Amino acid sequence: MSARTEKKPNRLINQKSPYLLQHAYNPVDWYPWSDEAFQKAQADDKPIFVSIGYSTCHWCHVMEKESFEDPQVADVLNEAFLCIKVDREERPDIDAVYMAACQATGKSCGWPLNVIMTPSKKPFFIASYIPKDDRYGTVGMLSLVPQIEQIWKTRRVELESMGQEINQQISLHPKPESEDKLDKTELDEAYDQLFLAFDHENAGFGLSPKFPSPQNLLYLMRYYNRTKQQAAWNMVDRTLRAMRLGGIFDQVGGGFHRYSTDAKWLLPHFEKMLYDQALLALTYIEAYQVSRAPRFKVTAKETLDYVLRNLASPEGGFYSAEDADSEGEEGKFYLWSKKEITDALSPELADFAVRLFDVKAEGNYYEPPKGRNGKNILHIAVPLEQMAAESNFATDQVISKLGKTVNLLFQTREKRVHPAKDDKVLVDWNGLMIAALARATEILGEEKYLVAARKAADFILHTMRTGDGKLYHRYAKGERAVMGFLDDYAFLIFGLIRLYEADFNEKYLQTSLDLAKKMVALFWDSENGGFYFTEKDNGEDVPRIKQSYDGAAPSGNSVALTDLLCLARLTGEASFEQYADKLLQAFAVDVKGYPMGHTFMLAGLDFALGPSFSVVIVGDPSGEDTKNMLAAIRKDYLPNLTIKMWHPGTEKSTSPGLNYEKIAGKATAFVCRNQTCMPPTNEIAKMLEYLKQ
Repeated sequence: MSARTEKKPNRLINQKSPYLLQHAYNPVDWYPWSDEAFQKAQADDKPIFVSIGYSTCHWCHVMEKESFEDPQVADVLNEAFLCIKVDREERPDIDAVYMAACQATGKSCGWPLNVIMTPSKKPFFIASYIPKDDRYGTVGMLSLVPQIEQIWKTRRVELESMGQEINQQISLHPKPESEDKLDKTELDEAYDQLFLAFDHENAGFGLSPKFPSPQNLLYLMRYYNRTKQQAAWNMVDRTLRAMRLGGIFDQVGGGFHRYSTDAKWLLPHFEKMLYDQALLALTYIEAYQVSRAPRFKVTAKETLDYVLRNLASPEGGFYSAEDADSEGEEGKFYLWSKKEITDALSPELADFAVRLFDVKAEGNYYEPPKGRNGKNILHIAVPLEQMAAESNFATDQVISKLGKTVNLLFQTREKRVHPAKDDKVLVDWNGLMIAALARATEILGEEKYLVAARKAADFILHTMRTGDGKLYHRYAKGERAVMGFLDDYAFLIFGLIRLYEADFNEKYLQTSLDLAKKMVALFWDSENGGFYFTEKDNGEDVPRIKQSYDGAAPSGNSVALTDLLCLARLTGEASFEQYADKLLQAFAVDVKGYPMGHTFMLAGLDFALGPSFSVVIVGDPSGEDTKNMLAAIRKDYLPNLTIKMWHPGTEKSTSPGLNYEKIAGKATAFVCRNQTCMPPTNEIAKMLEYLKQ
């Protein structure tokens, strides 16, 4: 019998979330976030300890092992508090509220996020990682809990007042002023801020830790398209190259790790998140459109192929993540000793790998305070062109040798114990992956990506909607649960629009239109504009917040802005343009205050300011003339473009009352620039001329 099964399970044992189940045998008497928990806290008149994390979070694992599995810590927690565990990916609404509360206190915020609140949900203490014992000036759990227990007994009114003040602060949504308008000035200021933040030595933004920040790169490509400012493209090009060559990219299996702990992109936190793969694949695809550089196409495919291999569920959706840890060690699955490299390869390929990947007997990275440990993070340390010159081979031959090397290392690595997989299917993250797969179909021409995008979309639309068209957020182990949030609607609409533009199946456009109307009905702030994260009647007695700032993924409001603009052009739904304008006005003060933190919203502003293009192609999607016309459009980087397919003589539910006809029986393009439409043409050269005006 295992040690775990000898322990008594707590109330998390019947949950579906992998993260909550990881804590189901802790001696801490955890409750899930539920009415039962808060009723019990009120009945016992106890404050509540809420710990928020996610299954692939390394420091969440550390805190569990150090504190939540420790009987001494569990005893003091159970005595002083009612304890609640929250999976931030399953309940992003709870996480968003208390992350906002943490930021309101001016603290450094991250995960695990630990909140102590009154039984009526007024937070008065917030911290991220807390050690078991006092350490380096940080109060540990064994000291902290008795202190707060005593303050609760003697100064409760102060704590209640403090919690009320924090709730009021994060609930403030000031009414926008009529003069709060965004224009090209904010586009320029965001560029200036990104340029100042750019690491001109190692690429990327900031020093360490260093995040991929794909929304920044997507924005810079739009800024480059608008201004032809070469430095904007250079930042994109250098960052994408540096990440692909670095340890943040899995050189053996494809896909990106969460972020780099150092400035050089070498030493990552090893978890792999679905949303990172989706957003980075989109970024590399667009970079390929801009530059036609094969390296960007290859990286996008390697990333998507990793997702199809490792994160695709049998039902059709995509799992959330793979853990950083295996066998109790972070990164163990991905690290190599020099002997492991030489044992896996022929002498010739081993010499090649040791040189290319900078493999050393003592290890090729230094991790304070541990130092070197004989392990190596595989990264491309020597340019392939240099390797070719040193060995008197052509670059193509070196690339072929690299392929053989990676294949053998992959086969060897597959025999290792794999990191745990978080098998939740989240609608919002799946929406982003559907978008990436659809764009890969359009730009890279790979049919397998279209098959996967359709399968995921059809699974979600069949399984994750209620009878009245609302979305659920989470699917796990056969159960759908948690009503959808703004991000679920905005991100899924984003994916469905791109899927429609990849295969022109009208059902995806119609569904995106239906979901957009539902999104407005459920989340729109009719008084001040913008979308709340939670719907009106969500049953939770916590503040409703609105988010504009981009985190690891873009904010729901920024993605919704692009959705509204695209659907207005694709369907003629004029009210969506008005909602988009009000959304920009609602967040104008926030964007002006820190443009660099709102780059996905500024990408939407770039679309709104124009020039933007709407193209209706009248023809048979399977006809050669239509295919040639589509291929010509997709070859160029045209970020502010929507494409609609029209079969002659038909009327579409998404464009009632309109009709288009071919010219001379050939595929014909109807092109509009902003609100001005050009004469229809069946000549590809003329169509492209319109699109370059």
